[in-house]
Amino acid sequence: MNIANVLTVLRILIVPLFLLALFAAGGHDTEWRWIAAALFGAAAITDRIDGQLARKYGLVTDFGKLADPIADKALIGSALIGLSMLHDLPWWITVVIVAREIGVTLLRLAVVRRGVIPAGRGGKLKTLVQSVAIGVLLLPLSGGFASAGMDLMYVAVVLTVVTGLDYLVQAARLWFGPGGSRAA
Repeated sequence: MNIANVLTVLRILIVPLFLLALFAAGGHDTEWRWIAAALFGAAAITDRIDGQLARKYGLVTDFGKLADPIADKALIGSALIGLSMLHDLPWWITVVIVAREIGVTLLRLAVVRRGVIPAGRGGKLKTLVQSVAIGVLLLPLSGGFASAGMDLMYVAVVLTVVTGLDYLVQAARLWFGPGGSRAA
């Protein structure tokens, strides 16, 4: 265990606390929503920090390679599903984002013997915009501020689809690239 992995585990442990806060008092209590937003924000920040620490100090481990994406998907997925259950986010957005995340994970697994599809700038931007949009939607805001959260989420959906298609192209290149087509 190193500091990067500890932060990843901490992020995983925050997810149930975040959900408890999100759904407390019917899901729309102002104080609980602020607490849920703070927990989400803290978890999202640990994602950024643990990755930087792991790369900068050579703390990349097999555990981290496995646990970090699980933690990310648990945090983002639980927030999206929670917001949709509370009718604060349309279900179609949740379905698009969650389906893309599952699809990219399956694509990566399908081509892993031929190569690794690294996280690109688009994927990192997608995660950042998703996180900021979710953070804003979690806050008990109204008017233009609440609209800004949905506007950010629409941008996140576009980035989600575009980067998902990019992963699909990369996977096809690995699958059918040098070495000939894949034999069944």
